[in-house]
Amino acid sequence: MAEVGINQRVSLRRFVDDVKRWVDEGRSDDWIASALGTSSSSVQSFRSRNGIYRKNPGAALAEPSDYEAYEGVIECNGPPEKTPGTWFDPAVTDDPRWQRHWSRIGKVEVRLSPTKIVIVGRGRRDSIGGPGNGRPEV
Repeated sequence: MAEVGINQRVSLRRFVDDVKRWVDEGRSDDWIASALGTSSSSVQSFRSRNGIYRKNPGAALAEPSDYEAYEGVIECNGPPEKTPGTWFDPAVTDDPRWQRHWSRIGKVEVRLSPTKIVIVGRGRRDSIGGPGNGRPEV
């Protein structure tokens, strides 16, 4: 197999699924280019030609009236057994949006970018009284 030098023109066609996944994960064109050994402009034009567009997750929260803010704590070495965890102000459980969309979530996925932390619900609680008690754990 021939080696490809950094920032050389390479065919990205076989990486279309990887590029889609990385874009969904919020990876930059520079990051993707580095992973594939090509230039960020090649990645950008590949995305454009293949209809792989970046989503703007901040657009839904453009107006401050669209959301409520609650305090929370992120612990890198929290209980039990020094595992990561996230805890929210118990008042969040009184919010109608929490009750409608998050109260039944038992597990979450945390996605990190340089400027945002996005929490995505990944699992339902098995039963009433399952994990949480108003404090979803990561």
